[in-house]
Amino acid sequence: MIEEIIRKIFESPSVILEKGIESATDIINNILHRKPVRQAGAYWRMLGPGLTTGAADDDPSGIATYSQAGAAYGFKLLWLAPFTFPLMAIIQEMCARIGLATGQGLAGNIKDHCPRWMLYSCTILLFLANTFNIGADLGAMAKSVELIAPKVDFALIIMIIALLTLCLQIFTTYERYARYLKWLALLLFSYVISAFAVNINWGSVLTHSFIPSITFSKDWIYLVTAVLGTTISPYLFFWQTSQEVEEEMLKAKDTSDPRAVKTTHEITNMRVDVWSGMFISNLVMFFIIAICGATLFPAGVHSIDTASQAASALRPLAGNGAYFLFMLGIIGTGMLAIPILAGSTSYALSESFGWPRGLHHKLKEAQAFYGVIIVATGIGIAMNLMGVDPIKALVYSAIANAFVAPLIIYLIVMIASNGRIMGEWKNGKVTSFFGWIIFTLMLGAGVATLAAWLM
Repeated sequence: MIEEIIRKIFESPSVILEKGIESATDIINNILHRKPVRQAGAYWRMLGPGLTTGAADDDPSGIATYSQAGAAYGFKLLWLAPFTFPLMAIIQEMCARIGLATGQGLAGNIKDHCPRWMLYSCTILLFLANTFNIGADLGAMAKSVELIAPKVDFALIIMIIALLTLCLQIFTTYERYARYLKWLALLLFSYVISAFAVNINWGSVLTHSFIPSITFSKDWIYLVTAVLGTTISPYLFFWQTSQEVEEEMLKAKDTSDPRAVKTTHEITNMRVDVWSGMFISNLVMFFIIAICGATLFPAGVHSIDTASQAASALRPLAGNGAYFLFMLGIIGTGMLAIPILAGSTSYALSESFGWPRGLHHKLKEAQAFYGVIIVATGIGIAMNLMGVDPIKALVYSAIANAFVAPLIIYLIVMIASNGRIMGEWKNGKVTSFFGWIIFTLMLGAGVATLAAWLM
């Protein structure tokens, strides 16, 4: 049902403009009267890389960032959720189209069509940023489990979580692994549910959702840049592109030629998947900011360092229901995000150096690919066991992302707009225009943050 509504809009966006609201209403009414359960099932089956990529964006470090936004400014930064949604979706759609049209990941395309210094710069910075993020997410998940089971050793929790994520990536088939990620993404709705266990002034929420509050203070710049960096993250670019290739391999049952895009229907399906995933991601961001803005901010709790700290602060203010739902989301999104952080790093490095790659391979067939995943996760474990401050790790990760995101976005727009590379699936003029707007915005955010840091 929902899938066909969205499909109609993407297949013929001019319908609403040419025939008015009445035509759009007719389309929706016709769909609503036909087998809603079957339509919902078809929509769910269509969702894949876009859904899991969007869900992974709300990892524990992202939850901490959104919690801090609500705690420090109340509802005043809610506008960032609807503002970043189309920006995020446009870039991720470009990445998906690149994967579908070329049959290889983002790093492979950068390697083939761009100077090597750009490739190696992106790959090195991505490895550093993702490794810091893995360490921070592992620490946040372990702290969350400690709150539920305080007698369990912190190091043991870290090891169990890391081992579980590694086993799922290395020893399960891609088809089963992708299904696991897809169902795990549903845990994000714990934040939507928990919002209705909190007393929220929805009138104020609606106002701040569409009217930006801008102060240009140093803390405001840091936080807005952190939200942008957490939402429009480099690791999502690499993962989205590579997973589209993996999905095509799975459908074609032929890993020798993953390029299987032949119809507009397939591109439409991809767009439904990507835009749905990014919408869910930003919906969760919206509700986390709203929850913390309605509870922590008026209670004078204006500083949140970790996602688990946000959950602890919520307990006396919002009750056990909201607390446990918040905790469930932290653990679930961590289980989703850590494999994607490690996996995106491995795809980038493997494509850069021409190693066999892909989750469809067994361990013995792609030892270097899985080796990178193991090493990145191992460094994340070591960071926590050595007592590295996860918040400082996130700061370093944010700084790395501030520099690498604009460069990668520049390359994405260049590749996606190139007819020689993309063929008939290249960017249109409007899409390219918005791509350059996103590049300028991320570059400006990075420069502003650097300037504020040096002041």
